[in-house]
Amino acid sequence: MKKYILFDHDGVLVDTEFCYYKAGERALADIGFTLDKDQYLRDMTQSLGTWTQARAAQTISKQREVRNVYYQEYLRTEAIEIEGVVETLVELSKYVRMAIVMTAKRADFQLIHEKRQIKQFMEFVLVREDYERTKPHPEPYLTGLKRFGATKEETLVVEDSNRGLHSAVAAGIDCAIVHNDFTKTHDFTQASYRIKTLIELKDIILNVT
Repeated sequence: MKKYILFDHDGVLVDTEFCYYKAGERALADIGFTLDKDQYLRDMTQSLGTWTQARAAQTISKQREVRNVYYQEYLRTEAIEIEGVVETLVELSKYVRMAIVMTAKRADFQLIHEKRQIKQFMEFVLVREDYERTKPHPEPYLTGLKRFGATKEETLVVEDSNRGLHSAVAAGIDCAIVHNDFTKTHDFTQASYRIKTLIELKDIILNVT
């Protein structure tokens, strides 16, 4: 039985992946650059960001800050809840200790969870400011293990992108990939489990020896 779950955040607990893409697309459109979604998704699988295409065209300038403003606007106004998440966390909390390990900034996390119930189930939250190297490097998940005082064998990572999957694999931790339409084209062959919804995690943690 698994005793600990380290959750990724965006795309796993809240549906924010498309909002982030849309904010970058809008910021670049402001300066006349069209972000190609298919290329963005391919870049994402290689841990490349919003600016990869624009950097090649030398059109970044101040748009990072503009993108961040747009992203926070979407976080305030878009419906980003994933059905059944809170109910699943209630059930999982009977069996495991849980935390979040994410690559987003603390300010975005705080904005998302001003009025949501997810954070109450987590013993801690690690954000981009909490480690030097981000996913796909193993440091984020190794930091989570250390914070729990847990072993790799008794821990499960839950992710929705291959960048996060590679981080978990590099850390030596089993990883369950939950379906997300935005990242469904990623290569998840290294995943220990593939699930459609988070409630399936209950069977995994109770049946793994």
